[in-house]
Amino acid sequence: MKTNVVAAVIEKDGKVLVALRKPGLMAGGMWEFPGGKLEDGETAERCLERELEEELGVRARAGDFLCSVPFSGALMAFELLVFRAELLSDSFSLTDHDEVRWQAPGDMDEALFSEPDRPVVRLLQARRPA
Repeated sequence: MKTNVVAAVIEKDGKVLVALRKPGLMAGGMWEFPGGKLEDGETAERCLERELEEELGVRARAGDFLCSVPFSGALMAFELLVFRAELLSDSFSLTDHDEVRWQAPGDMDEALFSEPDRPVVRLLQARRPA
């Protein structure tokens, strides 16, 4: 069975929240849009809200569905479900990440992002006026 993974695009003042995975974790040392694995019986939106609370220590509200990215790698295959999200709190307490930062899509270097997140970087950059 293919796993579903959710990710959040959280925008503020023209920038998007990105998180740097801790070394030693899957995709360690890479930037990503925060999120995590869907649990049995959980909606994608609820999963996103739970994962943001668990990994970043923030409350958030899942918003509109943005895109879906099928991914198949050497260790796993999954569908990345990307949603917009709104932060309801902004006091971060990181567990799986070393750093979070607000970054303009035009400043994102796709090569520094985990492979499943790269199409999301391209989508965000394509939506922006040059």
